[in-house]
Amino acid sequence: MTNSPIKHAPNLPPPTTTTDHQLRSPKSSRGLRKLQSAHQLSANYAAQNAPSLISQQRHQQQRNTSSSHAQAPQIPPIPTLTSHHRTRSNSDAVLPTTLNHPGPTKKTFVPRKAVVVHNPREELEGMARQGPQGDVLKDLAQLRHLILCEGLFADSDGMSQLRIYIWLILLNAPAISTDSYLDLIRRGASPAYSKIRNDTFRTLATNPLFKRRVSEASLIRLLNAIAWKLHDAKIEKLGDPTRVNAANEHGSPELQHASPVIKHAQGPSTTTATDGSEAGGTEPGIYVQGMNVLCAPFLYAARSEAEAFIAFHVFITRECPGYVRGAMDGVHKGLALVDKCLAIVDPKLSTYLQSKHMKAELYAFASVLTMCACTPPLPEVLQLWDFLFAYGPHLNILCICAQLISMRETLLTSPSPTKLLRSFPPLQAKPIIDLTVSNLRKIPADIYDELVHHAE
Repeated sequence: MTNSPIKHAPNLPPPTTTTDHQLRSPKSSRGLRKLQSAHQLSANYAAQNAPSLISQQRHQQQRNTSSSHAQAPQIPPIPTLTSHHRTRSNSDAVLPTTLNHPGPTKKTFVPRKAVVVHNPREELEGMARQGPQGDVLKDLAQLRHLILCEGLFADSDGMSQLRIYIWLILLNAPAISTDSYLDLIRRGASPAYSKIRNDTFRTLATNPLFKRRVSEASLIRLLNAIAWKLHDAKIEKLGDPTRVNAANEHGSPELQHASPVIKHAQGPSTTTATDGSEAGGTEPGIYVQGMNVLCAPFLYAARSEAEAFIAFHVFITRECPGYVRGAMDGVHKGLALVDKCLAIVDPKLSTYLQSKHMKAELYAFASVLTMCACTPPLPEVLQLWDFLFAYGPHLNILCICAQLISMRETLLTSPSPTKLLRSFPPLQAKPIIDLTVSNLRKIPADIYDELVHHAE
């Protein structure tokens, strides 16, 4: 029996005009089936082409995201240390953004402040090569401070490329041409030549460093040139410039005739010997015994004989002319100051040495005359001289006191300190400099003034 939608409709009145033949016509049944089939097809198509659950969730997330962008950005969660998931690397990590600045922010580069590292060695090299760049006195004070605090850089043998130039700066030595030094050598043997030859072979004879670097011939040439320079200055001071000696092929004319240099110009009260080592009075000599040791550190530190010559000449004529006079009055004044200063900085040690009749003239003569160059090792002597040239050679007196204080316990417990003071222990420049600077505060102003002027 054919199913019809009319058959199932409840309480419908029977049709009045339509016949049973019309309801059951094939044309009307076919139309109803087409309508029903179209409805079923549309329902099946919608069911088959419906989106999946994943697509619906993704579509819902996209709609939520688009609506949330209009309100506020979401900050991605930061992974914690207890998370078991693999964390991202720094290269692909998402930087969190603030609420006030949505979107990616560009990292700005902040330059770091440059840190200036002061290299004392470079500063010393700059001063030696370029000279002062501004205030001369300020740069000189800075140079002295660097020498005191840092010291000059040197190898184990005490060799430094800067030392001789720093000495020349501190001594305010003028420039000299090599020809000027060679002219003095070409003049031949000076009036003090024989005395020089008697001393040079003994100069630092037990020091292998000095013997390996400085030859006796070099020492003879420099001392002989110094003797000529001092001789010419003495003749010029006496007002007889015609007696400036000139050597010939046989050497010095005055030595050939064995006549004193200024024999005719001297009275009986000022008998200055030819070599100057046995001279008396207050007239300047041309050579005194001990100048060979005083000259040795200059030759060792210099890179040429001409540099050592001008540095040594300026040193003995400006800083300590009283040490090279005939009577060496500056040395004797320095010895008296050793006793005075020791009594101030260490009264107990001074009293003990005085009770043993041990005055400075018995044990400190060579140390005063040679600026402690007679006490090995030579590299320590050079370091001590850096300090003396920076702050004044007059401080050598306090350096000698410092050496005595370093022997204090041994001297006080010795019944005969004379044997201990025949030769000082090996020089240690740094402790001596530190102790000298410390003791300098204890020296009264009048005694310090004597220290400054005793070698003039």
